[in-house]
Amino acid sequence: MTFALLMESLGIAPNASLHGYAIDSMLEMLHWFMLVLFVGWGSFYFYTLWRFQHKKSPKANYVGATSHLPTKLEGGVLVLEIVLLLAFAAPIWANRVDQFPTGPDVTHVRAVGQQFQWDLQYTGADGKFGRRELSMVTASNALGLDRSDPDAADDLTAINEMHLPVNRPCIIEVMSKDVIHDFCIPNMRVAQDALPGSVIPLWFIPIKTGTYDIVCAQLCGSNHSLMKGTLVVESETDYKKWFDETAKLSGATVVDGQPVAPASPAAVGLVATH
Repeated sequence: MTFALLMESLGIAPNASLHGYAIDSMLEMLHWFMLVLFVGWGSFYFYTLWRFQHKKSPKANYVGATSHLPTKLEGGVLVLEIVLLLAFAAPIWANRVDQFPTGPDVTHVRAVGQQFQWDLQYTGADGKFGRRELSMVTASNALGLDRSDPDAADDLTAINEMHLPVNRPCIIEVMSKDVIHDFCIPNMRVAQDALPGSVIPLWFIPIKTGTYDIVCAQLCGSNHSLMKGTLVVESETDYKKWFDETAKLSGATVVDGQPVAPASPAAVGLVATH
């Protein structure tokens, strides 16, 4: 309860991912540590103002303090910071970058930043991303997805709206089409710079259903503040229903292993502007 009140008072979005609890615990320790430092050094500062005021020391003493206590305190602070770094921050980071989930339960998504939107691509049942061609980029095909590629036949595309099933791991490949962006979902405790020419993965497991904000956390142009998306975490049944319906509208020719009729241009445009 103390931790929840602390996070709420700091204005931090409530956690909705499995790994977020470890990050929040570290944030709590850091903030309590900073509070102790603030009170300690602040008290020492006011003590020195009182102790060495002109009325008590009318003649300057150029020798200064002879006690080694401040040095010992600074050394203790340094040791504590090293412990926090090595015992908490480093293991959490290693888990995020070295232990990616595998298996059929993993949802794979590409998040491609461009001024000023997030273009999303999901693999279909084959678990493979389809080929993208720069020459095929149009208003209704922002990713330039080549539907003639067998791996792309069942892929889903969307703009600014991501859906994920609850309690299942997802891997998001972050990239950019123009400038540096940052794919950030505060409630999931994930953020990753989107760099032109690079594909950088991140992963998390959403554990709470609901609707969450996707933002760009890197100043990317005049309309940076408008580069927002939505993450919907839902049950497995609702996710599958959304996936199948949206895949048909986005132009997939295979949905759930079955061929479907090509979507009309109007329907594709509707998905692109959703």
